[in-house]
Amino acid sequence: MSKLKAWQFHLHHYAQTMKRILVIGDIHGCRVSLETMLETIQPTADDLIVTLGDYVDRGPDSRGVIERLLELKKTHNFIHLMGNHEIQMIRALEAPHHKERFLSALCGGNDTLANYGGKFKGIPEEHWEFITSAELYHETDQHILVHAGVEPNLALTDQDPETFYYQRFYEAEPHMSGKTVICGHTIQGDSPTNIGHTICLDTCAYGGGWLTCLDTLSGKYWQTNEQGQRREGEIPEVI
Repeated sequence: MSKLKAWQFHLHHYAQTMKRILVIGDIHGCRVSLETMLETIQPTADDLIVTLGDYVDRGPDSRGVIERLLELKKTHNFIHLMGNHEIQMIRALEAPHHKERFLSALCGGNDTLANYGGKFKGIPEEHWEFITSAELYHETDQHILVHAGVEPNLALTDQDPETFYYQRFYEAEPHMSGKTVICGHTIQGDSPTNIGHTICLDTCAYGGGWLTCLDTLSGKYWQTNEQGQRREGEIPEVI
């Protein structure tokens, strides 16, 4: 089967079983951007929504983001992945040097704790469960969805989890599976970046940029920001 026919077959298969696979990049406490995105994409019960991690830190309302995603989980087909900021938040309770890093300006953990009364003990159990239960990656017939990246010559089950959290987009190489990797973590410009084998969706929602959501089957993406603005575009290559 040619690559074109194979792609058409997979597209037809997904069209029959699921309307869209909607992948949302790094949210970083930007609840307005998230709410505006959900209003824009109007997910249905047939869609799969996957968030790529980094729900907390730097933005104004990490608590609100988690609350909204918990609501979404009750009504939709939703998978949330682990980001490096969630890992840093978990590790902050394990050792003083991890706590110091989490609370530093570089990480932005103080912004998150401010949403919970300034203390870790103010974080509800349901929110901790959300953070600690995040998956490391999600794989479809055509794509590998992950927060940061993957080692190219290792099966997903053999990867060091630190790669999933911390690899940079500029280090990305084609994965041995032949699948396209969709990630966040490494800030791009105003639009997602597509280098063929890897697509990065981190467009700096917390820093005056945009939150990006990609429909992996059509290549269409939507963007929203903290001012409630929205726009859309298309990944230039078939993915």
